Amino acid sequence: MSYTTELLQTLKEKFLSTFKSQPSLYKAPGRINLIGEHTDYNDGFVLPAAIDKAIYFAAGKNTLNKLRLYSVDYDEYFEIRLNELKKTETHWANYLMGVAVQFQKRGLTPGGIDCVFGGDIPLGAGLSSSAALECGFAICLNDQYNFGIANSELILIAQKAEHEYAGVKCGIMDQFASIFGKENHVMKLDCRSLDYKHYPFTTNDADIILCDTKVKHSLASSEYNIRRAECEKGVNIIQRKFSHIQSLRDVKPQMLEEVKPLMGQNVFLRCHYVIHEIMRVENACQALLRNDFTTFGKLMYETHDGLSKEYEVSCKELDILVDIALKDTQVLGSRMMGGGFGGCTINLVKKEGTENFIRMIETEYKLKTNIETEIYRVKIADGAGKIINF
Repeated sequence: MSYTTELLQTLKEKFLSTFKSQPSLYKAPGRINLIGEHTDYNDGFVLPAAIDKAIYFAAGKNTLNKLRLYSVDYDEYFEIRLNELKKTETHWANYLMGVAVQFQKRGLTPGGIDCVFGGDIPLGAGLSSSAALECGFAICLNDQYNFGIANSELILIAQKAEHEYAGVKCGIMDQFASIFGKENHVMKLDCRSLDYKHYPFTTNDADIILCDTKVKHSLASSEYNIRRAECEKGVNIIQRKFSHIQSLRDVKPQMLEEVKPLMGQNVFLRCHYVIHEIMRVENACQALLRNDFTTFGKLMYETHDGLSKEYEVSCKELDILVDIALKDTQVLGSRMMGGGFGGCTINLVKKEGTENFIRMIETEYKLKTNIETEIYRVKIADGAGKIINF
C-alpha cells in the first residue's frame, strides 16, 4: 500500500467517523520551479511544474451552513458559521476560510461544507503547500456546489485568499502550477499576460532531487522587498532613455549596457540578472524541445550563479549544496529554488548517479555546516482535481 493510498484511506475513515457520511476525494499538488526565479514581479517568465506530493481532501456538504474542518497533520478540529467568517488564531483554517470568502464575494454562496485534509508536501521546504491547500479547497467547493467556475478563476480565488486571509502578497505561479500542472510537462507561464504553454519534460535518464538546507534566514522578506525596489529603480532609469519600456521584461542586454553609467552597481547587477534569467527561461524551453537536458542543466547552474553573485539572495548553506553538486559529474544542473536565504536546491541528476549523489550531499553538507539536510525525490505530476475510483 502506497503512502498516498494509506493517507486517502485515513482521510475517508476520519471523515466517516467525524461527519457520519461518505465523502468525495480531491487532491492539489505542490510545485517546483525549474528555472525563472525572481522574474515573476518583473513581468517575465517562469517554468514551474506540479509534483507528486500533494494535499488530499475528503469533503462533503452539510445542512448546517457551517465550515467544519479537520486537519489530520495538526490533529485539530475547527468550525465556524459561513455568515461569521473572519480570521482567527487557527492559522491553517484562515487559508480555507479565505477561499470561502472569495466565493461569497463573487455572489456565490456555498452552503455548509465538511472537510478532512492532510498531505505529504514537506512544510517549509518551498514547495507551496499553502497554494495547494487553497487550490484544493476551491476545487472542493466548486465541485460540491456545482458552481461551474473555470480553473483560471479558481486560481485567482486561491491567490486572493492568500493575500487577504493569510496575509501573504504572493504571485500567481504557485496556484497556476497546482491547478494546471501536467504529468511529465513543465509550464512556461507568462507573468504579464498569464498565458501558458506546456513543454515536455520526459526523461527516463534523470531524477529531480531536492536538498533542503533546513535553514531560513530572517533576511528573506526584507531583502525581497529591497530587490523589488531595486528592479523598479532600474526600470525608471532605463525609461529615461527608452521611454517605451514598461518592465525589465522589455529590456534587451544592450539597452542595459547603454544606461549602466547612470546606475549604481547594485541596481545594475539586479537588472542584469533578471534580464538574463528571462532569456534563460526561453533557452531552457528550446532545450526541452530538443530533449537536451545537458543544456538545461547548464542553464540551472547559470541561474544559481546569477542569484548568488548578482541578485545576492543565496546564502552560505545554499551555495555549499550547489558547490557539492558541481563536483559530481552525474549532476546535470543544480540551483537554489525560491525566494532565497534558505529552503531547497533543485538538482537534475542522472539516474545511475542518484544514490551516490544523495550520500555525498548528506555527508559533505553535515561536515561543512553541522546541519543534516533532508532529501526529497519528486516527479512531475498532474494538477489538482477530483479523485475518481478510489
